[in-house]
Amino acid sequence: MLKETYRTMKDIKIFENKKIRSNWDAEKEKWYFAVVDIIETLTESNNPQVYWRVLKKRLLAEGNETVTNCNALKMEAPDGKMRLTDVADTEQLFRLIQSIPSPKAEPFKQWLAKVGYERIEESQDPEKSIDRAMESYLKLGYSSAWINQRLKSIEVRKELTDEWENRGVVKGQEFATLTDIITQAWSGKTVGQYKNFKGLKKENLRDNMTNLELVLNMLAEATTTEISKENNPKTFEDNKRIAKKAERLPEIPGNRLKNKLAKRL
Repeated sequence: MLKETYRTMKDIKIFENKKIRSNWDAEKEKWYFAVVDIIETLTESNNPQVYWRVLKKRLLAEGNETVTNCNALKMEAPDGKMRLTDVADTEQLFRLIQSIPSPKAEPFKQWLAKVGYERIEESQDPEKSIDRAMESYLKLGYSSAWINQRLKSIEVRKELTDEWENRGVVKGQEFATLTDIITQAWSGKTVGQYKNFKGLKKENLRDNMTNLELVLNMLAEATTTEISKENNPKTFEDNKRIAKKAERLPEIPGNRLKNKLAKRL
């Protein structure tokens, strides 16, 4: 169960402390990377979306087949919602990098090759993906205690989203709506409001939670999962009502933590 849960960590890769969204296509056995994340990393542009639009237009005018063949996948956007994002596989990125003047080009090519090799290793030994997830967080400056809590939160979240999928909840907007309800139940804020409160933009909210916040969030999500299993919701409205019940957390020490956090906020 844990090995399956931690596969979600592979959706983010780290290059020189920069997060790059990625997706592994098991059928094609290929990595796909968000092009704007690559551009931001290589150019340090303040607006990588504009940079990519201009570059793509120029390459298309030149008849560049690499751009023509780029696909789009739904990836988590800065606002936490799943949005279509231009992606490129490793081979396409090697060609695109040639059109992006950057002193980081060669190190990045080496990094791409390393990512591909690590994927082969992880397919043979899934525990390596867990170790690399911890290594990535350590590189970003997180403590070991926080990392253990964060990885546990991924497991709890995975159990909840599996339950939602079993009940017919649609990924994307419906997932986001239910997550907002649960987050508001324990923090008094939606995901967007909480990110604004913390001064976050592109950053992942959970990666910027304290141990206390992660515990409260896990408690709310685990409670929602159990209530859902007991009530067997049939419609999205049923799922919304269940998510709202997370506000009435069990009278256990975690509830005292909730009240403590409420005062701090």
